[in-house]
Amino acid sequence: MNLFTKAQREKLLANGRDRDQDHPPVVKLFTPDAGCTWLLSEIDPEEPDLAFGLCDLGLGCPELGSVSLTEISALRGRLRLPVERDLHFVAEHPMSVYAEAARQSEEITTDPQSLLQAKAALAARRAS
Repeated sequence: MNLFTKAQREKLLANGRDRDQDHPPVVKLFTPDAGCTWLLSEIDPEEPDLAFGLCDLGLGCPELGSVSLTEISALRGRLRLPVERDLHFVAEHPMSVYAEAARQSEEITTDPQSLLQAKAALAARRAS
């Protein structure tokens, strides 16, 4: 399986050309046998192997940062299964909300209640 569809790759590159925005994640990748998850929002158009997003290696400390697409593609879990794309993932919030929810949960989450709480926490911080 390819990490992205053609449309997703084009969106990731477009977001990479407009880095000053809080883009929603475009794609969710995961290891079915290793507990790793990535929510990616951008690809650097000048270095197309470099993506930006929320990365969780299953150690309880997800973080925003850059990741090599070559390394993700080569990664295999305990059962030697490759990284997969979540075919049903559709982002409903900007990356900052997913990052706040991950900070609170100590893992990437797409749970609607957790995301709403994270959104409220960010709004409260901005209002103060």
